[in-house]
Amino acid sequence: MDALLRSLVEAGGGVVTRARALEVVPPWTLRRAYRSGWLCRVLPAVYVDGSLLTSADSRNLLARVTPEVARRAALAYADGRAALSALTALDVYGLRPQPAGEPVYLDVPAGTGMRSKESLLVRHRTAFAAEPPHVVVRRGLPLVRLEEALVRSWPLLSEESRLGLVVRAVNDRMTTGYRLRDALAPKLTGRAALSALIDRLDAGCRSPLEIWGHDRVFTGPEMPVLRRRVRVRVGQRTMYLDLFAEQERVNIELDGAASHGDPRQREIDLRRDALLATVGIMVVRFSHRRLLREPGEVRRETLAILAGRHCCPEGPGSEHLGQEAA
Repeated sequence: MDALLRSLVEAGGGVVTRARALEVVPPWTLRRAYRSGWLCRVLPAVYVDGSLLTSADSRNLLARVTPEVARRAALAYADGRAALSALTALDVYGLRPQPAGEPVYLDVPAGTGMRSKESLLVRHRTAFAAEPPHVVVRRGLPLVRLEEALVRSWPLLSEESRLGLVVRAVNDRMTTGYRLRDALAPKLTGRAALSALIDRLDAGCRSPLEIWGHDRVFTGPEMPVLRRRVRVRVGQRTMYLDLFAEQERVNIELDGAASHGDPRQREIDLRRDALLATVGIMVVRFSHRRLLREPGEVRRETLAILAGRHCCPEGPGSEHLGQEAA
């Protein structure tokens, strides 16, 4: 390959547009590089280094490069008029790796004339510009705001995976329930389910297990209001209680599947429970397995425990309770 052209392709991370290439080499040099296979056209007037193609048997060349190269090629094709969105943006935000061959998602202003191609899905948006405040830059790439990416991705993912992504984004303080609700589109497929999830997050749920428990076990008739993520300080240690019945001074802990059978975690839990007992707080633990397989029995046990504690005096340590965590 011509040295100037090769240098240009390397500077673009393996991608070059026809217009940019013709700024440094004559048309026949570009044509020779294409015909020899040194460069491969993956989108109209957009070429990638042929050595970056995988061995996958596909006529769609954009699907045969890594997601990173495919993103660069799509943005080069858009020529500054687009931002990465949906699943592609989530990859750059670090929430979900995008597998090779999955389409590149772009958002562009309405009226740009860009159209979707194979492995490139383009959404036209009114009142959108590929610049702040609609767009942020991460790792040198223009992205729609995280809330927009999560909302757009919601109908594209399985129920289990999309739930975990939204919960993780809120837990890691990458976004908030308020910002997610503000980004909800009126005609979004699955809008009601996403809105309900935001309600659960606003109520203090911080894991898929807690959301399951909220919907099926720890709310409803006869169940008292349980405070979530209550901060308690005992001595020099600060702890957060999953669910707390304040009058009965009962802490209900939901143990995730990852902690099951871990001796070290078990020892940590026992020490924590003993410390809470010194301020009159009883800890009741339910495993991931029981909560999912026996929700009715867990509910009955919880009501029986609370009823047994209801008439007991408050006990020591109420001054250690903090406010519910945000």
